[in-house]
Amino acid sequence: MEPGGQSFLNRKDMEGNDVYKTITAAAEGEYSEKRSKFLAFIHPVHTVDEVKEQVEFYQKKYYDARHCCYAYMLGHERKDFRANDNGEPSGTAGKPILGQINSYGLTDVLIVVIRYFGGIKLGTSGLIQAYKAVAIEAIQAARIIEKTVDEEITFFFEYPFMNSVMRIVKEEEPSIVRQGYEHDCSMTLRIRKGSMPRLKSRLEKVETLRFEDDGE
Repeated sequence: MEPGGQSFLNRKDMEGNDVYKTITAAAEGEYSEKRSKFLAFIHPVHTVDEVKEQVEFYQKKYYDARHCCYAYMLGHERKDFRANDNGEPSGTAGKPILGQINSYGLTDVLIVVIRYFGGIKLGTSGLIQAYKAVAIEAIQAARIIEKTVDEEITFFFEYPFMNSVMRIVKEEEPSIVRQGYEHDCSMTLRIRKGSMPRLKSRLEKVETLRFEDDGE
């Protein structure tokens, strides 16, 4: 795993660091330098398996190209990443691509760059600039959005306290993932990470309510 340049700090709100940036759909970019042609493809991805699948797709589709370089970043904590030079001089392809992912503060993204060699060597600085430029083209062609880091909480309570629970749900506005009414009532809620402490604190005050796996 190659180093990913400076880390990106997501926007913080009063409740915590629970927002990250990603893209909504695939996009493309193109750049030419001294007859070398660079094609960049950016994709939303969530797993290493998805990354491998996309990289293999482009390797097969552009089998006649000199290089198929890429970089990816996964997870809202932005700790799972890799850069691949695919035969270019070390640090001249994958790292500049990853650098732009970092510069825009993105995660859950893959950028693949196909290079057709034009017969004129670009040199180290030329390659770095070209891969950086085409990565920027792809990123700017994509729609960037902010997402919240969400958490889930499951709890049980007796039916007479349903109104108390639903009052909290209405006021705190979590998503209701599941509900059950066998024996005790059960409910699973999803809410952004920064809002979870307040939600849990309010639920703790409901009589008979107990949390799943509450071994604290």
